[in-house]
Amino acid sequence: MYLGVDYYPEYWPLELIDEDLDGIKGLGANMVRIGEFAWHLMESKEGEFDFSFYDQVITKAKQRGLEIMFGTPTATFPAWLAKKHPSILSRDEAGLTRVYGGRRQYCFNSEEYRIYSARITEKLVKHFANEPTIVVWQVDNEFGHEGSDMCYCSQCHTAFQQYLSKKYPNIRALNETYGTIFWGQTYNDFSEIPIPSKTITTHNPSLQLDWARFRSYSLNRYAHELTDIVRSHKGEHQQVTTNASGGFFSKWFDHDEHMKPFDFVSYDNYPVWGGLAEPIPPAEIAMTLDFNRGLKGQNFWIVEELMGAQGHNVIGYLPRPDQAKMWSYQAFAHGCSDMLYFCWRGMTRGAEQFCYGIVDHDNKRGRKYEEVQRVFSGIQPYATLLQSEIVSEVAVLYDYDNVWSWRFQQQSEAFDFKSELMRLYAPFHGLNVHMDVIPADRDFTKYKVLVVPVLQIIDQRLGERLAAFAKQGGTVLFSYRTGLKDKNNNIHFGIELPGFVREMTGVVVEGTEALPAGVSMPIVESGASGRRYACMVWRDLLTPVTAETLYSFDDPFYPKAAVTRNSYGQGTVYYVGGGVDSEVLNELAEHIVKQQQICHIESEAGIEVYERTDGQQRYWFIMNHTAETRMFHDHKLAPYESKIVEV
Repeated sequence: MYLGVDYYPEYWPLELIDEDLDGIKGLGANMVRIGEFAWHLMESKEGEFDFSFYDQVITKAKQRGLEIMFGTPTATFPAWLAKKHPSILSRDEAGLTRVYGGRRQYCFNSEEYRIYSARITEKLVKHFANEPTIVVWQVDNEFGHEGSDMCYCSQCHTAFQQYLSKKYPNIRALNETYGTIFWGQTYNDFSEIPIPSKTITTHNPSLQLDWARFRSYSLNRYAHELTDIVRSHKGEHQQVTTNASGGFFSKWFDHDEHMKPFDFVSYDNYPVWGGLAEPIPPAEIAMTLDFNRGLKGQNFWIVEELMGAQGHNVIGYLPRPDQAKMWSYQAFAHGCSDMLYFCWRGMTRGAEQFCYGIVDHDNKRGRKYEEVQRVFSGIQPYATLLQSEIVSEVAVLYDYDNVWSWRFQQQSEAFDFKSELMRLYAPFHGLNVHMDVIPADRDFTKYKVLVVPVLQIIDQRLGERLAAFAKQGGTVLFSYRTGLKDKNNNIHFGIELPGFVREMTGVVVEGTEALPAGVSMPIVESGASGRRYACMVWRDLLTPVTAETLYSFDDPFYPKAAVTRNSYGQGTVYYVGGGVDSEVLNELAEHIVKQQQICHIESEAGIEVYERTDGQQRYWFIMNHTAETRMFHDHKLAPYESKIVEV
């Protein structure tokens, strides 16, 4: 089990290294992560490679029994490279060059950049391949973060046209797929195809989705090229990973494809960031952890875990005492097996002066230092437990084609994909249910429940797989706009909605309406209770065929069903026809887990309980996400307290 910190010795005077490493060792750490921003230090002039600084750092780390994760430095290239080859710089949607001075300004389709980054990666890995202290290589840093996955330069334009010419047998096939007869957009040759930068009105939806797929292909091709180089030259004892940043549903690359060549997933866990008045909700933090565990279906590392307040220009919320410890325990509960904190000390120069670390600018080891010590000493006895497999009976399905389709055509001004996914995830999280967040093309037959938020792209094959799952006794929970489109981002023709899942849902969507931000429609529960709730963002007007109506729209013009349940084979299928209130979904989730006999733990709001087992003993990770003292069974929890107890 590795516990440690992110350490940047190159930012500090040499005489601080011994003090730093002694302090890091004093935390109870056994690993430091280094090097990912140091290309210029390694190659200050073209072709002149010098790794002697890190030779010194590694020697000193080795003396203290600290092992190393080493980052390849391609996220921040040297100024001389940008001067010599300005074409490596990416361009924004307006065609303006992202000038040298930030980070990740490179274009994934720049041949020059691919050559230079391949060379520094090979030289670095070869130099340290036999170093026993380096046990993990990290490729680049936070691929695609901060908008770096999008570029509109001429290199990308040409590469996009080539990508399309390989995907489609001829230009006629592309025209037919896109429907370019509309607005007279028919192409005679692939060289006529634009990139979807700003235009009047909007671009063709099929073109836009192919553009998103091309962006994903470009980034992943580059990442996998570097990974192949590391694998070709690393030592046998060294593993390979890369660190994923948050906000993955707002990225332009497929994370599942991205992580395939790596030995394990690494994640940067920031429950709060600059500009946030308060942390993101506990359920959303949990979802991000379940997402990362789901990428390879195995436990994962966190290589940047927040301890201090963070921000580049605007500083965010300061974690309260033991709150960062509690987030760490939440991460361990959901599958984090090894953890490194960002960062050892706060920088006094550069763009991250306001990213506070374990040791602040006064160079004093205070409350945060002691909090990390408590995390490390408290979690070490559970190393075996943290390696154990997490078994889930509920899966939340997503598909990047679908996410990108929504980004290009929002349809309702109130729509946000992540919010709609969380609308269905949060009720199950509130019941402390184990969930996997996985791509829709995975094998999901082992689960009892599938949660399928706003999946508007469903082809016949996926529809058949979902139907077979329900027939065999599974429960499927759909939300609105399901089954609208095909994989080309075109609306199905001649098929009643919800498309290829219409029969299993037992409903027909008779009409739809986008609800603007701040506007809601009332829904009423069927039966004697007649309880009233609200529906926001969107509404699908449902006509039951074989389904029963659970809630209806209270509307004199469209008194249609809003939420339905259908028996299908041995299973049950729900359709939620809009952004309905959490109370409705909480009741549905509770009914589903009880009906399917899924393990769940009832706790009051703000108390998260996650059960783990090492095969012999059961444990509860208990986290108090509130600023108040709370009770769970016989356990009294101070504000933001976290603990592990035997069951």
